[in-house]
Amino acid sequence: SGDQPTSCTTETQHNMAAIATTARALRVVAQRATARSLYQKSEANYESVLDRFARDRVCAVLRTATAEAAPKAMTAAIEGGFKIAEFTLTTPKALDSLADFRQKYDGDVMVGCGTILSTADAEAACDAGAEFIITPVLIPEVVEWCVQRQIVVVPGCQTPTEAFNAYKLGAPLQKIFPGVAGASNWVKAVSNALPMLKLNPTSGVDLDNAADFLMNGAASIGLVAPLFDPVAVQAEDWDQIRANAVKVITNAAKAGPLKR
Repeated sequence: SGDQPTSCTTETQHNMAAIATTARALRVVAQRATARSLYQKSEANYESVLDRFARDRVCAVLRTATAEAAPKAMTAAIEGGFKIAEFTLTTPKALDSLADFRQKYDGDVMVGCGTILSTADAEAACDAGAEFIITPVLIPEVVEWCVQRQIVVVPGCQTPTEAFNAYKLGAPLQKIFPGVAGASNWVKAVSNALPMLKLNPTSGVDLDNAADFLMNGAASIGLVAPLFDPVAVQAEDWDQIRANAVKVITNAAKAGPLKR
C-alpha cells in the first residue's frame, strides 16, 4: 500500500500530459481553421468567378520589365475591352498594381494574380485582392490550398495527363502552358477526349487565332506578348496596346460565351 501514492502520482502525470497533448492538438487545429478562414471564399463568390471566365473568356496576362509600365499597359488593355486582368509576380511591384486595379475596377474588371509558386505567394496575392490564382506549372499544394478555401485556381499544365491531374486535385480550369504543337487542334482533340476538362491556353494564342481556340474547345484563353507587345510597351505606345485589345476582343466575341 505504500506504493499507491507514487502510482497515483504517475497516473495523474500521464493524464496531465495527455490533456496537454490534446490541448496542443486542438490549438493547432484552431490555428489552421483560423488561417483558412482568413482567405475562405463563399460558394457564391467561387461560382461568380467561374461565371465571369465563362462569360468573358479572354484574360489579359501582363508581364512588364518595370513597375511603371504595368498599370499603363493594363489600363490600355481594359480600355480596349478586357474584363479579366492578370498581374504576374514576375512584374516588379505586381501586387501593388493588383491592389490598385482591384479597388479601381472592382465589380467591372475581375483581377487575379499569376506566377504563383507557393502558398505564401497565394496568401500575398489574396491579401492584395486577387480574385483568382494562376500558376505556371502544376503545384499540388497551391491547388489544394485554393480548393480548401474555394478560391478559383488555374494551374499550368503541358500535357493531357497534367491537365487531368489538376482537374482531379480540384482545379476548375487548367492553363495550357507553354504553347503546344497543333495549337487549337490540340485543344480540340484533348477537349473531345477529356470533356470534363476546362482548358485555358495562353502561350500560342494571338490576336488572330483567339476565336479558333475558343471555338475548338478552349473554355477561356490568356493573351500575353501578342497583346502586350514588348516593343510597344517599351515605347510606351499605349494606343497600340489598346488597338491590340480591341482586335482580340472582337475576334474572341465570335465564339460567344461558354455554357457552364
